[in-house]
Amino acid sequence: MSNRKPLISGNWKMNLNHFEALKLVQQLSYEVTKDDVEAVDISVHPPFTDLRTVQTALESDRIPFALGAQHCHSEASGAFTGEVSPGMLAKLGVAYVIAGHSERREVFGETDELVNAKVKAILANGMTPILCVGETLDEREAGEAEAKVERQVAAGLAKVAAEQVAGLVVAYEPIWAIGTGRTASADDAQAMCAIVRATVARVAGDDAAATVRVQYGGSVKGENAAELMGQPDIDGALVGGASLEAESFARIIQYRLH
Repeated sequence: MSNRKPLISGNWKMNLNHFEALKLVQQLSYEVTKDDVEAVDISVHPPFTDLRTVQTALESDRIPFALGAQHCHSEASGAFTGEVSPGMLAKLGVAYVIAGHSERREVFGETDELVNAKVKAILANGMTPILCVGETLDEREAGEAEAKVERQVAAGLAKVAAEQVAGLVVAYEPIWAIGTGRTASADDAQAMCAIVRATVARVAGDDAAATVRVQYGGSVKGENAAELMGQPDIDGALVGGASLEAESFARIIQYRLH
């Protein structure tokens, strides 16, 4: 096991209004213990409309979760109707911002270059990016998974200072396992996360690779979290559906007990 503290992140996607979000974060705070918080870092990533409500709850109730966002624009301001700037998120106390999630890439056409611009903008505003990478089923079956992930990591971190790379998060999410119930085997997940770390070493040096946290995402559940988290290059999980229910998300956070 490494000395990197695991980060368990709940990506709520386009789910939960602000009343439901408040209820979930309060329920989760009852499920999670002081020992859990000492063992892992926890972030929750609500939709934009819920951020202020969740921020207020975390601060007023002193709930030890980091506030996260799912997306942001790369520019500081401007005529970008419907978008949210990284500076706006920083003012709300957001700590982590997901950049380049496969749904943003696949559904909204985000390119590697745009994702790189977002990574740099998130860092410039004092927040930590969670850079997402991963391959489709067709790419995996064609033997292209490693090359795709190497390219996405290198492009996402292009012209980012090594000391900044050292503190960020890369989430490996096989697209074929997101929301499908299929999960990469622990060995497959470890192999790909090791490729992520090796690519970070090539791009930013061995010191950065030693401290960067690599999450696995893709149908993570309480039943498989311990095996995944036991791999040497997996430092956390980016959780989708299972993070929408307090008990199931808490079980993932408490993977070390199962």
